[in-house]
Amino acid sequence: MSGSYDDSVGVEVSSDSFWEVGNYKRTVKRIDDGYRLCSDLMNCIHERARIEKGYAQQLTEWAKRWKQLVEKGPQYGTVEKAWHAFMSEAEKVSELHLEVKGALMNEDFEKIKNWQKDSFHKQMIGGFKETKEAEDGFRKAQKPWAKKLKEVEAAKKAYHAACKEEKLAISRETNSKADPALNPEQLKKLQDKVDKSKQDVLKTKEKYEKSLKDLDNTTPQYMENMEQVFEQCQQFEEKRLRFFREVLLEVQKHLDLSTVASYKNIYRDLEQNIKVADAVEDLRWFRANHGPGMSMNWPQFEDWSADLNRTLSRREKKKAADGVTLTGINQTGDQVSQQKNSSNLSVPSNSVQSVQSSYNPFEDEEDTGSTVSEKEDNKIKNVSSYEKSYGAEWSDEETNNPFSSNDAQGETNPFDEETSPTTEVRVRALYDYEGQEHDELSFKTGEELTKVEDEDEQGWCKGRLDNGQVGLYPANYVEPIQ
Repeated sequence: MSGSYDDSVGVEVSSDSFWEVGNYKRTVKRIDDGYRLCSDLMNCIHERARIEKGYAQQLTEWAKRWKQLVEKGPQYGTVEKAWHAFMSEAEKVSELHLEVKGALMNEDFEKIKNWQKDSFHKQMIGGFKETKEAEDGFRKAQKPWAKKLKEVEAAKKAYHAACKEEKLAISRETNSKADPALNPEQLKKLQDKVDKSKQDVLKTKEKYEKSLKDLDNTTPQYMENMEQVFEQCQQFEEKRLRFFREVLLEVQKHLDLSTVASYKNIYRDLEQNIKVADAVEDLRWFRANHGPGMSMNWPQFEDWSADLNRTLSRREKKKAADGVTLTGINQTGDQVSQQKNSSNLSVPSNSVQSVQSSYNPFEDEEDTGSTVSEKEDNKIKNVSSYEKSYGAEWSDEETNNPFSSNDAQGETNPFDEETSPTTEVRVRALYDYEGQEHDELSFKTGEELTKVEDEDEQGWCKGRLDNGQVGLYPANYVEPIQ
């Protein structure tokens, strides 16, 4: 027996049956367990809602980060749009999971909370009103029968004691008959003791049998009253079980995105965006914008112009408006380190007649030892297939430049710019890059370096590798280290 009734102290327990005195407490405890289970279910739903929210936030951050990387990366055309479709899918799915989080907390969680509040009423002295009512009901139903049971136990104890005393008296009488030292008077006392114990046995037995009969007579009413209180507890528990089933079904509906039409549409749109990707169309676009399909100002004979009889610094050259597009690209393994938005670098329109092709944007700032026409010829050879074959033919010595540092009046070249100081920032390479000129840096994906000069108008920064080498690199090939 898990417990004992107040009016039945000393009653021996014969089994673990519900009908034993005090064993109704397991049924009463179920009410308290029901309240705790409501709290457990709310905590379970709350944790799932936090997971949904966290997943939605991670999807959004992932989509934002990769959208920027793809936009700055070398991918182009319809395949780029197909890639972007995955980020759109993540953003839409993130919204749906936020809706799931809202439904779990605003509907399911609140529904359980309100039901718990309405079904369990706390008392000022502690515990729940429903628990006390069930406890009092079982006590009232069990009290008459428990009282009779206590009488039965007492009668049984007295009867068993009388039987024991009778047996002891008979044993003493038997032993005295074999003892010649006992006188007749002592033997008579032992016989009287035996007779009295036999009478006590009969009386206690009769009382024991009568108390059992009385207990049997009260048992039907006891069972009926206990059944009635138990059924009330069953009905209360049935409401909780049915409510839990109802809530769990609603939670299942909120979690099951496969039945949401908008969820299916997300992946249908994703599939369509991927299927729209056309390799032939992308290649045609690249040919027209970065290949043989581009227009070209082929070299023609031009008269000498006084405007070209001077040297230009790298920064002036980068401000030119028209010219041939140059891209600093190379491939290393599976990484394509092509600059996505190639810079249009050219000489202004008033000088295009003398310079038919754009110059190399990676020329060193201190290299001002060649005339414009000589430098532009060098830039053309750097982007042509003749670079290796005819590189020496087009090279000029810096000492031959008549416009090296000062003009005719001996003043400083007005076209040279001073490098403005900037805060050094540590950055990490997003792609492999191999320098195309002697003043460019080469690095691998993940390598760290220091940016010493901010991005210019053409998208180039000056940096310093850990080995001390200083040079230029494309600004969108790196990201700041957080």
